[in-house]
Amino acid sequence: MNFIEELRWRGMLHDMIPGLEEHLKKEMTVAYIGFDPTAPSLHIGNLAAIMLLKHFQLAGHKPIALVGGATGMIGDPSGKSAEREFLSEQTLRDNQVGIQKQLEKFLEFGAAANSAELVNNYDWFKEFSFLGFLREAGKFLTVNYMMSKDSVKTRLETGISFTEFSYQLLQGYDFYHLYKTKNVRLQMGGSDQWGNITTGTELIRRKEGHDEEATERAAYALTTPLVTKSDGTKFGKSESGNIWLDAGKTSPYQFYQFWLNAADADVSRLIRVFTLYDQSKIEHFEKDHAEAPHLRILQKAIANEVTARVHGDAITQLVIEASELLFSKDAVEKLENASEKLLAQLPIHQISSELLAECTNITDLISVGCSNLICSSKSEA
Repeated sequence: MNFIEELRWRGMLHDMIPGLEEHLKKEMTVAYIGFDPTAPSLHIGNLAAIMLLKHFQLAGHKPIALVGGATGMIGDPSGKSAEREFLSEQTLRDNQVGIQKQLEKFLEFGAAANSAELVNNYDWFKEFSFLGFLREAGKFLTVNYMMSKDSVKTRLETGISFTEFSYQLLQGYDFYHLYKTKNVRLQMGGSDQWGNITTGTELIRRKEGHDEEATERAAYALTTPLVTKSDGTKFGKSESGNIWLDAGKTSPYQFYQFWLNAADADVSRLIRVFTLYDQSKIEHFEKDHAEAPHLRILQKAIANEVTARVHGDAITQLVIEASELLFSKDAVEKLENASEKLLAQLPIHQISSELLAECTNITDLISVGCSNLICSSKSEA
């Protein structure tokens, strides 16, 4: 099964420039995805993009992860309603270190022909003068073309700065730079990135003087659907905010529980996007789950694999044991005999004496006093 076929059955293909599938069948291709370095950790919202790169590498192609050290200072207007704060170069560099460590848990970095690489666009933008950028990129795309992008049109009424308006041109130049220096022929991303990505393919076409129908040395775009819940809301956040890959920002226990609490209406889609289980294995899980949904077989399958990839097998096993301990009938006895490593995975929450006085029974204490860290409702408690 090739890369595009893999994405199709997993429901991970939204759109692509015609000719890409044929091109991928002919040669090993280099592709990249950009990651925002404005936080020291990636989060679940980045996982679909990481899995795109993982499947791309498994298909024999070469993935590049671009850390937007330059563009991260500005901010992408796609899906945003306001400007973002600027971050210092040092902060962005520090964040890059943490991001690479997390990507290494998914992608193979090394000396092989299709080994993953990490690049930072600040490295080629830091010496660029404003006049130089206008000469190299600005003159090749019209303002009309740039204003036609949805990410710009949705901000025109409320106002968009020139800084954010120019973001698509900066991202487009990233593609051109990697096309020339790394032989990158494909940029991938979420469906909300189609406008920015195709700005890059158009910039390459115009700077290289390619005909619109030419396939020789053509640049391509591919997007994956944004992952949403069955109710249409964005997937990847809890009531307390982002679910981070960094154990210091989201504990392994909370991370595991997030997946374990996925709704039945969502989990068949989630297991296709966020795990490497093959089609027959997933269909087997689905069959067993349908026969005994109360066992949450699909939820456990995805929670086990994703937590193990992010936090390691040993921590995942401790988290599973911690979960089973908390919900067992003899939890108190088991807590007394639990190891320090196991106890370290358990959620700890302090409550005020006033709130404690309001709790008339253990159900109130768990569901209200613990701010839903263990159970999301009284009925679940």
